[in-house]
Amino acid sequence: MSNQSEPRKDNVLEVFVQAANKHNYNLDITLNVKGAVITGTLVSAKEYFESLSQAFEDGGDIAEKLSDMLINAGEAADSDANNTANFIHLTNTRVYCGDSKSTPSKGEFLWRGKLSEIDGFFLGRVVDGNSKSN
Repeated sequence: MSNQSEPRKDNVLEVFVQAANKHNYNLDITLNVKGAVITGTLVSAKEYFESLSQAFEDGGDIAEKLSDMLINAGEAADSDANNTANFIHLTNTRVYCGDSKSTPSKGEFLWRGKLSEIDGFFLGRVVDGNSKSN
């Protein structure tokens, strides 16, 4: 019996995420999520978790455990034989919420979101004066 209340994912977007996860395929993309515009580069779950773990590498015992946990999560995501994807991972991300200034305004930003919560997307990134263009 199917669960009618379960949100549906965009199958095309899921294919892009699977390509990133299985083949380390990166893609500039912009997402519409509940009125916000989120723009960045699609990366694999493994790359996302490895990048996130670096923030904890030099912070003592607890930080080292968090870093190891994130590395393990990335390896588990990479070895997952399941063909479905539930999350999308972006790097060099900018979030726009109704005005012309993005959040954050400086530095690199990693973002993770549920595929079932994305309202729409287009290929390419929104670039403003604060964003790095690649």
